[in-house]
Amino acid sequence: MISAWLDYFKTGPDKPLLDDKGQIRRLYERKRWSVVISLVIGYGFFYFCRLSLSVTKGPMVEAGVMSVTELGIVGGALMYVYAFGKCVNGFLADRANIRRFMSFALLASAVVNLLFGFSNHFYVFLALWFLNGWLQSIGSAPSVVSLCQWFSNNERGTRYAIWAGAHNIGEGLTFVVASAFVSWWGWRAGFIGPGLACLVVGLILLRTLADRPQTYGLPDVAAYRNDFPTAVTVAPTAAELWRLQRSVLTSPKIWILGMASALMYACRYGVYSWGPFYLQQVKGYSIMESGSMIGLAGILPGLIGATLSGFVSDRFFKARRNIPCLFYGLVLIGALSLLYLAPPGNKHLDFTAICAFEFSIGGLIVFLAGLMAVDYFPRAVTGAVKGVLGLFSYLAAGSQYWIGGLLIDHSVTVVEGAKVYNFKPIFLFWLGCAVVSAVLPLFLWNAKPHE
Repeated sequence: MISAWLDYFKTGPDKPLLDDKGQIRRLYERKRWSVVISLVIGYGFFYFCRLSLSVTKGPMVEAGVMSVTELGIVGGALMYVYAFGKCVNGFLADRANIRRFMSFALLASAVVNLLFGFSNHFYVFLALWFLNGWLQSIGSAPSVVSLCQWFSNNERGTRYAIWAGAHNIGEGLTFVVASAFVSWWGWRAGFIGPGLACLVVGLILLRTLADRPQTYGLPDVAAYRNDFPTAVTVAPTAAELWRLQRSVLTSPKIWILGMASALMYACRYGVYSWGPFYLQQVKGYSIMESGSMIGLAGILPGLIGATLSGFVSDRFFKARRNIPCLFYGLVLIGALSLLYLAPPGNKHLDFTAICAFEFSIGGLIVFLAGLMAVDYFPRAVTGAVKGVLGLFSYLAAGSQYWIGGLLIDHSVTVVEGAKVYNFKPIFLFWLGCAVVSAVLPLFLWNAKPHE
């Protein structure tokens, strides 16, 4: 039973190569378009089923459903299991039928959200969100594996960046649409609405995603695009694949980029977790204003930052990612500084800072959380590369929850019976992370892509 279940998710056998070049071209291009559009939309909806808890925290506390401490435990549980799940599922993605693997994960995550919306007990919430963390961890690595299967080295950066922009769509949808659901129908709608939407999208992905090109009688993408034509395009055996995956774990490149990505993710999720609270306490924004500001800034500026990163590095730097990565790192440092230093009442400065933050995060997610490392390793281990980076990134993302809470709690003072929060320590923590994250990739300045 278990063996048959696992076999269902394995990549299919190679079919005999098609003879008709015209048929190969038509089928390849149709599949490529279907894959990239499906990955962008599908991965965006993964976020819809993950960040819903961020929107519903206030109403759930007010309704007495969970305390702030319990919400922190539930949110942290997702992040930690997500980190380890990204690593394990990244290794599995190198062997998987991406169409089935990714679609099933979104469908199951949708069901978990629906169950969460009908639940009432803390331990049920904890168990469901723990499971959701594992299912959510299946979204990223399979997406990148599929991109590398269908797009070659000299075009990968642009497509990767377009796909990476999906997180901006997902985050923006969550903060804006889910906030509206919660405002109209209560906290349960913040889970039931995303759950129903992701059920529909998951069923669509079952039809529009694809397995490897060779399972359709198509040549390897390197041969199809004449990209590195002397490269070996035969799929490795299971033993060879495991040896290649182990080599990822011992490479200094993955450790350098993993640490850089982890520090960037500490900034990213730090602002997502505590940014609305900061805007409300220090800048005087309402709940709807703070959520909408971060959500709207994430959609367009973040999408532009992600999309431009791959296109610019492909078009103007011949797929060399280091220079634009440094630029995005400097923008992140400037954005965090402006957000903290802008005095209350300057909404334009606040919005500019958040837009610059989202723009920089969009590009850095492309470079540090995947594309640079994918360039440095064989295409057969793309999933393992993404999995290891995900482990670094989301351990940091989960840790920033309690680090941020401690820094804020230990800086609070009581003035005339009211709590006054000092956010200087947490901003210094974020800025320190941003600076080191920008410096670390410089150690790979002369590293060459794998051919």
